[in-house]
Amino acid sequence: MSKDSRTEDFYTDCLTRVYIMGVLNVTPNSFSDGGKFYSPEAAMAHAIQLKEDGADIVDVGGESTRPGADPVSLQEELDRTIPIIEKITKSLDVLISIDTYKSKVADEAMRSGAHIINDISGLTFDHDMIATAVQHDAALVIMHIKGTPKDMQTNPQYGDAVSEIKTFLFHACEKAKKSGIKKIIIDPGLGFGKRFEDNFLILNKLEQLKSLGYPLLIGSSRKSYLGKPFDAAPLDRLEGTIVSNIIAMQKGANILRVHDVKSIRRAVTIAEKIMNP
Repeated sequence: MSKDSRTEDFYTDCLTRVYIMGVLNVTPNSFSDGGKFYSPEAAMAHAIQLKEDGADIVDVGGESTRPGADPVSLQEELDRTIPIIEKITKSLDVLISIDTYKSKVADEAMRSGAHIINDISGLTFDHDMIATAVQHDAALVIMHIKGTPKDMQTNPQYGDAVSEIKTFLFHACEKAKKSGIKKIIIDPGLGFGKRFEDNFLILNKLEQLKSLGYPLLIGSSRKSYLGKPFDAAPLDRLEGTIVSNIIAMQKGANILRVHDVKSIRRAVTIAEKIMNP
């Protein structure tokens, strides 16, 4: 199957099944696993493990976007991500996503075999991203963020968080559609410029975002709001990760972006059997 037809099939199926997106951070400083998969050997081994554990998609990221993170140079991000994408393309039968807001990184990733562009900026940081997505007929994740990773958690304010996020996503998607992007996925950006209580409200009101009519991606894995009630460290947030993802699935989420792929895959399997006996 060609890359283009595989991307098309993925997007067509998105609204009728749940995809598990496994996180592969090729960074020294991501909030929960920074440095763990930084070497090419460790990164490839983890990609294989993600696939074996049940990931449908491997999301490769070369720049930490945790709160307070500094940006990395274009060349550094290319050096971190492109070699591993090339290796995954040659070795694994899995969809590949590039987690970047830089159009040149996205372009090289697509040329190297990626199927999906996961833009945490919602097309606001690099205005060439739209042209890149159109050129490669990529599936494009448009995420809501308030501010930048460096300052997004510095007192974010909302009147009605869900309404504001929905409005942002509506206009970003309209812009993308009018520019020729055909495969759009939305993400409310949990933890990206959100107050503690906003994240729970967003998860509770996901139906409002689903009404936009696009496949919905949720990134509720090991996030700080899941640990705050218990003062739990990132690696001690599995219960909250499972619960939030299953509730998101019940409310219509189509793609679950997670670190703990095996646990989430098992939870989804049981939830689907209960929901569709």
